[in-house]
Amino acid sequence: MKTTLQFLILVLFCSSAYAQETVVNLSMQPSYANQVYYKLSTQTATSFTANSWDIAFLRTSSYNFGMRVNSGIGIEVFEAANTAADYNTVDVANEANWTPLYNSETTWSNGAFEQGSATYGFGEYNPVTHGVDGTIVFVLKYADGTYRKFINETYAAGYTFKYATWDASTSTWSTDQTVTIPNTNNPNNKFNYYSLQNNAEVVAEPAISDWDFVFTKYAADYYGDGSLYYPVTGTLHSDEVTVAQNDEPTGMPSNPTLSYSTDINTIGYDWKTLNASYTYDINSNQAYYVKYSDDTVYRFYFTAFGGSSNGDITFNFENVTNALSIENINDSVSFGIYPNPSTDKKVNLIYDIDALSSNKNEVSIFSITGKKVFQTNLNSNSGFYNTALDLSSLVDGVYVLQFTSGNQSVTKKLILN
Repeated sequence: MKTTLQFLILVLFCSSAYAQETVVNLSMQPSYANQVYYKLSTQTATSFTANSWDIAFLRTSSYNFGMRVNSGIGIEVFEAANTAADYNTVDVANEANWTPLYNSETTWSNGAFEQGSATYGFGEYNPVTHGVDGTIVFVLKYADGTYRKFINETYAAGYTFKYATWDASTSTWSTDQTVTIPNTNNPNNKFNYYSLQNNAEVVAEPAISDWDFVFTKYAADYYGDGSLYYPVTGTLHSDEVTVAQNDEPTGMPSNPTLSYSTDINTIGYDWKTLNASYTYDINSNQAYYVKYSDDTVYRFYFTAFGGSSNGDITFNFENVTNALSIENINDSVSFGIYPNPSTDKKVNLIYDIDALSSNKNEVSIFSITGKKVFQTNLNSNSGFYNTALDLSSLVDGVYVLQFTSGNQSVTKKLILN
């Protein structure tokens, strides 16, 4: 019964709301010069210059750390030595003996510097300070051949690190730069960012609450076995949402089976393929469902990708929360409502009674103070019903709609605006 009702409400939802599907055109700019963050609920795109930073420092907790390299601009990370004392003797002539390290593609906090050979990647626990002292000496190699050595000397609710740049003309390192970035900087953001090239802290992301996913370049484990990390352009999602992907060649099905993942590369880069004409074919049958913590769900799919020549990306999305939100009250009755939110204060109650029932079915609406502001009785004969409710007498706001069948009931939040 739920599947049948799911199909019915989806048809009705699409007929009234499909026109509300939003087409988004945004651009990373030629050569993917920008990283672009997008928030579905506010339809907001925020861009940052991709090469403005070299290392990102996780800042959300005094006890959790993470350092990610900006692999999207071609920076490679190597472990060059496993004792801090070797910082002064690192020599680029030994590059062949260094160990390459990479950011995790599935977890934001597991960056390249956490892949070092120390217990905590870059260092060891200090039982006196309860921080982590750096023991691993890293070297960052840039796309232009520049080398910078780097050690995070300590982590204690922030990062203290030093670095120097290799001067190929003299075969010596520059004077060390020492920097401390406390986690209290940029308190609304997930990461703090630093440019070793410009010796400056920068802001390179919006507030945590202001983005769902980011379009960016990054190094991907191309074959999934660690044998090749290859630069790709794709989409990584925020920890604040989960994402499901579903192959839908005929559009959104009536009852999709969705498995939501926390892996930040669930969307990834494989929604496009480069063809023989050196343009991109888009898999528009591949749909993605982005789920918020309040169970709001958006469905989107890509329709165009311009590649590095212009960095243009087009995708369509819509709020499908109602189409996925069907409640079974008991074995005989299930219901759903749409649209929700309602902009004209008119909603449709879709319910399915599987068999003739002597139970009294009714719907009541309560204000947030608990006052009953609306009530109506419903048909109890078996069948599908689409009942229009005119709630224009109610003021804008958030309400609780209660559907009751016999002595069982279920509630839904209803928004009128």
